[in-house]
Amino acid sequence: MLQNKNIQFEHLGLIDYKEAWDYQDKLFTSILDLKVQNRKAEPDAQQVTPNYLLFCSHPHVYTLGKSGHESHLLIDEEALKAKGATYYKINRGGDITYHGPGQIVGYPILDLDNFFTDIHKYLRFLEEAIILTLKDYGVEAGRITGLTGVWLDHETQRNPRKICAMGVKCSRWVTMHGFAFNINADLDYFNNIVPCGISDKQVTSLAKELGYEVPLPEVEEKLKYHLAQLFEANIITATHEKRY
Repeated sequence: MLQNKNIQFEHLGLIDYKEAWDYQDKLFTSILDLKVQNRKAEPDAQQVTPNYLLFCSHPHVYTLGKSGHESHLLIDEEALKAKGATYYKINRGGDITYHGPGQIVGYPILDLDNFFTDIHKYLRFLEEAIILTLKDYGVEAGRITGLTGVWLDHETQRNPRKICAMGVKCSRWVTMHGFAFNINADLDYFNNIVPCGISDKQVTSLAKELGYEVPLPEVEEKLKYHLAQLFEANIITATHEKRY
């Protein structure tokens, strides 16, 4: 089987959630279509499938995954408008979460046939990239059994705090959606939801833990490095990428 370890990276900057979702879906569908063509083609006519990694941030938005409960959004439509926020039901796994400025939102659109066909390993690799990035700042993080995402105080659980939420979709081993890593995010917006359907644990950010804001591009470079190392991939930056 042909494998492609190159990942095309693109920074979308601050972008409307629906616009980014549509762009993800376009890339996701193009990979699926190519995989269908490859199955019908002779071996020497098959093409390698591309992989993509998108980084961005969004204006204030709440998204509800397929397994979520609408009751976990604690404000009504009028209050959403007052806070300048939008709300979408989407096709990833997981419950409700928040996206906003000051986050690194990552959307890996990968053909896992190019790497490994194990969705649990894939999620653990995403978590590990966040954990290693936090370690670069002297922040110890890890996992809590049964809960997706990255947590602080994960061992004693005296005051467990989620710093990165995750929710993905996978079809024919092609992924979309991804993670939201709180760097300088306004955490007050999490008060309007039951984050990820978990009511007894807090949400935090890198800035809150360190006591100062951290430049997003700096964190992004560290995160890209760890993703490349874990997936044994070559991340290639698009020449037309946007920045904040």
